[in-house]
Amino acid sequence: MEMSMEWGLPYKDEAASATDQNIRFFNIPRTTADYPQDDVRAEWIVCNPGDMKKFSAVAYFFGRSLRQNLDVPVGLIESAWGGTPAEAWTPPDAINGNAVVKEAAAKLSPVPWGPVTVASIYNAMIYPVIKYSIAGAIWYQGEANTSNNASYAQLLTTMIDAWRKKWNKEFPFYYVQIAPFTYGRKNEGALVQEQQTKAMSHPKTGMVVVNDLIDSVSNIHPSDKREVGKRLANWALGDTYKKNIPVYKSPVFKTSEIIKDKLVVQFDNAPTGLKSTGKVISGFYISGEKEEWLPADAKIENDKVILSNKSLKNPVYARYGFGNTIIGNLFNKEGLPVVPFRTDNWVVDQSPERKN
Repeated sequence: MEMSMEWGLPYKDEAASATDQNIRFFNIPRTTADYPQDDVRAEWIVCNPGDMKKFSAVAYFFGRSLRQNLDVPVGLIESAWGGTPAEAWTPPDAINGNAVVKEAAAKLSPVPWGPVTVASIYNAMIYPVIKYSIAGAIWYQGEANTSNNASYAQLLTTMIDAWRKKWNKEFPFYYVQIAPFTYGRKNEGALVQEQQTKAMSHPKTGMVVVNDLIDSVSNIHPSDKREVGKRLANWALGDTYKKNIPVYKSPVFKTSEIIKDKLVVQFDNAPTGLKSTGKVISGFYISGEKEEWLPADAKIENDKVILSNKSLKNPVYARYGFGNTIIGNLFNKEGLPVVPFRTDNWVVDQSPERKN
């Protein structure tokens, strides 16, 4: 979320035309505090090319889309610090009130690039703006919680509820699923993605999938922020503002059915069907009752995918895009990528990755 053009993003054409009297920036500098603060060193600035380059690219493209589609002024408050865990953004009473989340927070290890202490960023970068009557929040975070991924859904929804309580408003909260990346331990990123998918059941939330927008699995900072902002904006336009956005949700796993030697997987949010960007559909694996994952041959039938493998007579479970760096190529026909998923509940290997 913190990435701006000053990080090297390729949006010189966008910056040149970024003067807009109806978009205002409020960019909160990185800071921490042991206790809630009443003020912060920031000011409202009219959108201009110079300050646009310093502002969150995702937030800018999100806000610009809202301004264009709603024809209203848009104020954007940026409060971001890359590489920080959600615990640092959550009020202490919320963390301490959830035993699972509290235990996970205690296991966080210090890092040199940012704070990990509970509420340390919340106190300094969220609490001072609680008096603003915000319309909603967007969130792009999760990489810093791979080490305690099992409780991330609880952590995220706990934070959302705590913020809503402080603002006394059940505002919409739209977030970005983390992108594929080579983490230090197997599947730890995939498990955060799974937790983020679970969090979508929370009221007034929505998740954008970006596994099709990455340039390299060795880069934790994918550069296509324009499309990320657009997808977040479409969630807000369709879900909150009830604009005619035909499809703004990624296809998500619905059901699986065993038919002879095949597994039939069905999806929600594919109103006109599914498509693949290649001749071969990649990213699917299937297993029988005993865990032995094999690559699946996949065939699309409208909003269903038929999975099989000649070496597996009795398929039971399926996975798609499940792994730190596994990228599928399945989309709904409107071009939104399928949400990674698994139908099993086996313990997942999180042993250290081998280094070549």
